Amino acid sequence: MDQNQQPVFSIEKLYVKDLSVEVPNAPQIYLEREAPNVEVQLNTQGTGIGDGVFEVILTVTVTAKLEDKTVFLVEVGQGGIFRIQNVPDDQMEPLVAIACPNILFPYAREVVADAVTRAGFSPIVLQPVNFEAMYMSRLQQEQQAPAEVPIQ
Repeated sequence: MDQNQQPVFSIEKLYVKDLSVEVPNAPQIYLEREAPNVEVQLNTQGTGIGDGVFEVILTVTVTAKLEDKTVFLVEVGQGGIFRIQNVPDDQMEPLVAIACPNILFPYAREVVADAVTRAGFSPIVLQPVNFEAMYMSRLQQEQQAPAEVPIQ
């Protein structure tokens, strides 16, 4: 690596890769007055797609239930293409696992709120997420896992 080359971190493209909205118990579910329990799951995945170019997908799944009935389920795959060059290898994974999801999250939050509203419910506003803590927790789990077990 040439020492004179400046590190590059840029956003090439932001897009919704996947969007799913399900209201399995419509129309009866709209007559319910009780507030549902809402569960949010997050997942990030980064893939190299070219020389110094990465696709990062932040998947947000929001499930709302009343007892055992699903009120709605919204899943958003917010994608981004990032150019990351001239960065030391030990800094590459944190960039893909922390910095990129931090950029994608506000877009995913907006898509979730819009999709829930369009499905006929009050919007869900996702609370900020600490992707660094998620990354550190995952690293800790991987270090504690037995060496012969493949990490998924």
